[in-house]
Amino acid sequence: MLKTPNVPLLGARRNGPTAAPAVRTLRRPAGTGLLALVAVAFTLAQLALVTPAMGLGWDETVYVSQVSGHAPAAFFSAPRARGVSVLVAPIATWSSSTVLLRVYLAVLSGLALFVALRVWRGLFPARVLAAAGALFATLWVTLFYGPQAMPNYWVAVGALACVGCFLRAAADRTDRAALWGIGLSATLMTLMRPTDAVWATLPLLVAAVALPRWRRARPLAVLVAGLLAGGAEWIAEAYAFYGGLGQRLDDASRIQGGLGWNIAILDQARSLGGRALCRPCTGGLPSPTTTLWWFALPLAAALALVIAVRARRPAATVLLVVCAGTAALPYLFMIGYAAPRFLLPAYALLAIPVAVVHLVAAPGRSWRPVTVTLVALGLAAHLAVQFAVLQTTVRRTTEAHRGWAATAAELHRLGVRPPCRLTGHQAIPVAFYTRCSALASAGHNANATERGLARAARSLPFAVVTRPGNRPPAYARDWTPHRAGGLDVYVSPLTGSRAP
Repeated sequence: MLKTPNVPLLGARRNGPTAAPAVRTLRRPAGTGLLALVAVAFTLAQLALVTPAMGLGWDETVYVSQVSGHAPAAFFSAPRARGVSVLVAPIATWSSSTVLLRVYLAVLSGLALFVALRVWRGLFPARVLAAAGALFATLWVTLFYGPQAMPNYWVAVGALACVGCFLRAAADRTDRAALWGIGLSATLMTLMRPTDAVWATLPLLVAAVALPRWRRARPLAVLVAGLLAGGAEWIAEAYAFYGGLGQRLDDASRIQGGLGWNIAILDQARSLGGRALCRPCTGGLPSPTTTLWWFALPLAAALALVIAVRARRPAATVLLVVCAGTAALPYLFMIGYAAPRFLLPAYALLAIPVAVVHLVAAPGRSWRPVTVTLVALGLAAHLAVQFAVLQTTVRRTTEAHRGWAATAAELHRLGVRPPCRLTGHQAIPVAFYTRCSALASAGHNANATERGLARAARSLPFAVVTRPGNRPPAYARDWTPHRAGGLDVYVSPLTGSRAP
């Protein structure tokens, strides 16, 4: 039968005059050590399973280059925000070590998970929170992106912390720590991805307005202030460099293929096999064993809602599920491609409801040994699947990054050394590895004209990168091609004359 623990949630019914607060929090909740253990295990798992020397990916090179003291800043397209660059600045400004950066991000991501879970103490039992943290932390996509210079994990932990602080502030208007938590977590999310922050907090904004007047002013004001504080730089940059906020939003939509009604559920499912970016998203679905957890996730969330309603304490679970839904909505129904990292905020928010289902739904005593055994076997199989996908993804990604490093090494041998310019196929990551500036005359990262590229080729070390066998631009047709890391590179005669 279903058993519901004594979990105080928004809207809980209580007798007597103490029923006024919407959420009752425990004064001295236990379980901090258990949550810390989960966070430490998450950090160690990242360092053990995701090779710290994996190298930086395409998007990572863009974010890191903005603050790097060892490579020119790459073109910063309209959808991007500066949060990741701020996050990595303490390391990237003085060190070019990818290993050091990965270790730093792994430790920081473990600490962030601990803080986000700790916010929920007193709202759910510690064992539920620890199970939720473990479920979220053992997903391959969480382990893979935790130590990466990418924004999605940070939106995820920010959303989880924001919802928890919102509930605490709704329970006790004197809880200043909760108000600070709302503001800081909203700022974190908006710094990382402004549009994702708005989608994830939309239910909170609605709930804040729906609360009684004497409670709603402060949580609502702090939430809005946090969103504005985090998005202020992005908005100012829109007017300074992108032609205004509306133009930047239009450009961001165009770069993402044009936001609109587009069912991408199967695209997201196709990416679960370890495809970092599924664009265009073609091919078959991964094996059922790989995708089973993903299709079971909404069913577990629905069951968690049933448990919460039967306990007459549905609001916290409802808020988590609804925030997860709005966070996932644009990536499931509004874009024409997929990446597994896009849904990290939804996974973080659903982790607590799913953990409630795992720990609350208990069988009768006679069936308990059988059920416990089946659940243990199911979790073991799930972890094995996650590990297998993670291992394959890390290996494939590491090989790709080594290819860029090999191309950079060959370009250095050919005389393409800083200050230098690159253009063509995969020019942005290759330029970062070569410590050159990346130029493009077309596409989402266009920052030069064809005439400007030809002029740059006559003034500085310059190379064009193409796919094997592809023809270079007209101004480079008579340049000698070289094979470098699986790509063809055409080095300007000026550069070639400087080669050792």
